[in-house]
Order: sequence, then structure tokens, then C-alpha cells
Amino acid sequence: MRFHTIDNLPIDWLSMIYFFTYIPLILPLTWLLDNGGLRHVVVVGAAFNCIRTWIKMSTANPDTFSMTFVGQFVCLVATVYILGIPSRLMSLWFGQQEVSSACSIGVLGNQMGIAIGFLLPPILVPNVDDINELENHIRIMFYISAGVATLIFILVVIVFQERPEIPPTQAQAHARNIPPGEYSYTASVLRLLRNKPFMLLVVTYGLNVGCFYAISTLLNQMIIEQYPGEEVNAGRIGLTIVVAGMAGSIICGIWLDKTKTYKQTTLAVYLLSLIGMLVYTFTLNLGHLWVVFVTAGVLGFFMTGYLPLGFEFAVELTYPESEGTSSGLLNCSAQIFGIIFTISQGKIIDRWGTLAGNIFLSSFLLIGTVLTGFIKSNLRRQKANLQQSEVQAVSKAKADLEGAVSHPEVLKERRF
Repeated sequence: MRFHTIDNLPIDWLSMIYFFTYIPLILPLTWLLDNGGLRHVVVVGAAFNCIRTWIKMSTANPDTFSMTFVGQFVCLVATVYILGIPSRLMSLWFGQQEVSSACSIGVLGNQMGIAIGFLLPPILVPNVDDINELENHIRIMFYISAGVATLIFILVVIVFQERPEIPPTQAQAHARNIPPGEYSYTASVLRLLRNKPFMLLVVTYGLNVGCFYAISTLLNQMIIEQYPGEEVNAGRIGLTIVVAGMAGSIICGIWLDKTKTYKQTTLAVYLLSLIGMLVYTFTLNLGHLWVVFVTAGVLGFFMTGYLPLGFEFAVELTYPESEGTSSGLLNCSAQIFGIIFTISQGKIIDRWGTLAGNIFLSSFLLIGTVLTGFIKSNLRRQKANLQQSEVQAVSKAKADLEGAVSHPEVLKERRF
């Protein structure tokens, strides 16, 4: 705010611009994912991410806030390319007993980037009085970001592959056998929109993740209002939320692989997210930062742990539709609710305070918890894998029987 001589609202828009741009871009991007292939999408996403870091190099100047928005726009285009990748990638590469754990690790990678974003900027850019010194700190941070993004782009181009030679599951083997001429992206989207359990999940996912986006965007504002001068600790609290969420993502993914209880786990984590939000809300103003660290960690554990659950539950409800399309619609819903919640909570905080803003979010988490209970669990991917396994078992038994009949001596040996 002091470096560019601006107030809170333009800074909030650096985050909210993601929400508004993601929505019109997501359907073209999911079409590209289905028709252009996974590798092309990831390479282009990594390229945009690299380009935006070099654009931001030119914004380490108090008079270049408009260029900051250009860099943010390029960054959000990269995000559209990357955000829905985990469920698609894991379905292509991992087996039935490990796909949910793998998806949670994919989501964890995105959360790790957010965690670094909470941790490093307050350290690399301290709140100093000298504007020239502040500019130097910002420039160093941008150099580091550009170097990392460039390295990642190079690694993606060299290492990343489209898919394994052998499909990891029966469901993927069946999907590869569908002739390209029989698949219609438009028809797939229309089928998803008519899928009532999936559309109910789209709404509940949007409510949960939209609340998380609002909390993440306004966290610094909420903490500073209650604990003035604690900018560094505000960043550390954000880091605590994300790191705890990373643990939650892994644990939820492993649990899904072990139990396959998609609806039950989703409902339980949603309810615990609501409880965590209520505890965070009514303890934020107690005056003890360590309490905020604990409650924020619990909240992050369940709210971020919900992300891979939503992706995997969507794949189960929509198989054999493309995983990229289903995850894209989930993320689109999250952006819509993120816009609504961030703007609304920001205005509520300005007028009535942080407590009222957090109660506002808690009420929508309650609605999402109730709606999740009405989702009809129809695990299509699990059924497809089971049916294909049964077909293979029957075919093998028939082949063994035919071989035995054609070789009576073998049949005689087997009887004994």
C-alpha cells in the first residue's frame, strides 16, 4: 500500500482478478485438455507462469502498479492451465488403490506454492520506511521468483510425458478404446450439467473453497485489525493454514484409497471445516496469537483437505466423462463463490468488523454441509473397474476351460 500509494481495494483486486478471468477461460481450457493432450496444457501453463515472473520484474517501481495487473493476468492464465490438472494426471498415471493419494499430492503441490507465498514475502520484503530500500527488496524477491519459474518450465519441457504406455486401470483402458469420433466435448459438458449429484457437488465445493479463498485473501486484513503491527505473524498464520492443509490433503487421499468412502469422508470433512471455522471465528479476538495459530491450523487442515476429496468424488460421480472437465467446473464454481464471498466479507468487515464477516462465511459452510448430505453417491469409476475385472476373470476362466478340453491329459491331471 505504501510502496504504490494505494489503499486496500486495489490490492484485494490483485487476488479477485483471478476469479473473474478464470470463469470465461475454463471451458476453452478444458476443451484444449481433452483435444490437445495433457502435456501441451502443462507446458503452456508453465510457460505462462514463467512469462508472468519476468513481466513482474518491471513492476519493482512505485509508478508501475498497472503493470502489476498485467503480470497478475498472465499469472492467472497460467493458473487456469494448471489448477485442474491433478485429477486428470493421476487418473492417467496411477492405479485404483493409489489414485486418491496421488491426487492429494498433486493438490499439495499447489498448496506448497501458496505456503511459500505466505512465508517468504514478509521475510524478503520487510516493512521498512525507506522506499528505495523497499524497492530493492521487492526486486530481489522478483528475481528469485523468475529464476524458480524458469527452472520449472525447463524441467516440464524436458521431463513431462503425456501418459504411460500401459493404462494403470481398467477404466483408463476402456477410455483409450473409445474412438475419437464418438467423443463430443459439448455433449460431455451437457451431460455433466444434467448430472444432479455432480451439480450438487459443484455447489457445495464452490461454497467451501470460496470461503477458503475469502479467508486467504482477507487474512492479513483480519489479523492486523485484531493484532496491529503483526504483519510477519499474519504471513506465518497463513503459512500455518496451508501447511496444515497439506497434511490434511495427504491424510484424506490415503483414507480414500483405503476405504473408498467418498461421500462419507466428504461430509465428515465438510462438517469439521464448519466447526473449525466457528472456533476460529469466536477465538480470533481473544488477544492471544498462539490461539489464532492453533485454530487457523485446524481450519486449514480440513478446508484444504477437502480439495482432493472434491476432485476425486467428482470423478467417481461423472465417469467416463473427462476428469479435466469435471474439475474445471468445480474450480469455476469456487471462483464464482470466491468473488461473492471476498467482496461481501470485505464490506462486512469494513462496516461491522471481523466477527460479523466470519459469521457470514460460517453460515454458508453450514448450508454446504447440509447440501452435501443430499448428494447421492454413485461410484461409477469403481463400478467400471470392478466390471472390467470380472469380465477379464470370466474370459480367463473360459480360456483355461477351452485349453483343458482340447488337451484331455491336462484335464485329467487337474482332476487329481
